[in-house]
Amino acid sequence: MTITTAQTLDASGIPSGQSLRALDGVNFFVAGALAGFGPFVAVVLGAQGWSQERIGIALSAGGIAGLLAQLPGGELLDVVRSKRLLVAAGTVMVGGGALIIALWPEFIPVSAALMLQGITGGFLGPGIASISLGLVGHHMLSERLGRNQRFKSTGNLVAAGIFGFLGYFLSNRDILLTTAILVLPALIALARIRAGDIHFGRSCGAPDHHLSTQPPRVRRRSLWKNRYLLIFAGSLFLFQIVDASILPLIGGNLVHSGGRGSALIISGLVIVPQIVVALGAPWAGRQAKTWGRRPLLIIGFGALPIRVLLFALITNPALLATAQILDGVSGTVLGVLQALIIADLTNGTGRFNLAQGFVGVVSGIGASISTTLFGLVTQSFGGAAGFLVMALIGSVAVVIVWLFMPETKHATRDPAQHGQ
Repeated sequence: MTITTAQTLDASGIPSGQSLRALDGVNFFVAGALAGFGPFVAVVLGAQGWSQERIGIALSAGGIAGLLAQLPGGELLDVVRSKRLLVAAGTVMVGGGALIIALWPEFIPVSAALMLQGITGGFLGPGIASISLGLVGHHMLSERLGRNQRFKSTGNLVAAGIFGFLGYFLSNRDILLTTAILVLPALIALARIRAGDIHFGRSCGAPDHHLSTQPPRVRRRSLWKNRYLLIFAGSLFLFQIVDASILPLIGGNLVHSGGRGSALIISGLVIVPQIVVALGAPWAGRQAKTWGRRPLLIIGFGALPIRVLLFALITNPALLATAQILDGVSGTVLGVLQALIIADLTNGTGRFNLAQGFVGVVSGIGASISTTLFGLVTQSFGGAAGFLVMALIGSVAVVIVWLFMPETKHATRDPAQHGQ
């Protein structure tokens, strides 16, 4: 199943090696800083005597802020020429949020800090993808995203290992202080990306626009009518409903039962898939260019229900870490393909970043309701039933991708949709 339309050609500008190497550093250090949030925040707050309910409310506040920032962040990235400035602002906000939680672990400031960090989700990750597209163009984007994902995963891996040992041998608060420190090399790397190497038109999905003015763009409502963009977003919604609840639920139990070693155990569960992603992401980027997107997408989605079924049968931490290899498979594929497929479907529209925001909102809603939904299921019917429901939803997502998601490698917009 393919979409057959004329392909829009990228501009031929070639970025400097300095900018490409600096982008590697940005991916590494930003991912390392972001690794200090999520499960590690639960560990830090649990060590401060917070209840699971208070931790959940604070994390939910951050999640809601992230959702609300997705569409405005995408719109802003499409319009603003300096993507580096927005990414720098988001990086500083991540560091500031980490310092607030470390130095002032009270409910209101912690909730505010998590909301601050959540807001960066609207333009930090999408901004790096936009810079990547502006640097290398659509034709080379799959390989660039594979390289991005390798450095992101390596940054996550190194940071998770450091955080685990900090929590075990020193104090959990040192995790967040180290998170703030990682912001500094991220900003240095970002400053080394040459502004002139980032093609403005390419960075927002308008590769034929070479002027300093804003490029022509399709109407916003055309994105909501893009059938394949909707299918892709819906598939990610179902994927996130399942995926987002696994580690937080396990991490929440470890906070109260794992004692001093809980941070170390969580580190193991985070590190294993990141190793897989770091090793496999460049390969996935190359194969997305040669095989196409659809075969890899099916593999990435298919690994989820298998992983869930294994988690239903396993309680040993070492075996749980082994099962996390499948999380690495999904992370490898989706880490490369999410921005790539969006770029395929919006190439020539000038709405690449707004579409990233739209998909981010839909998948983020799935992630935000996930732990509540499966917390209720497991509380009412038991853990086994919860995992079975998870596997069923994950399987539905696989079927949708298999039956309805086309190959997008050569997809472009319909010229008739063009206009403000």
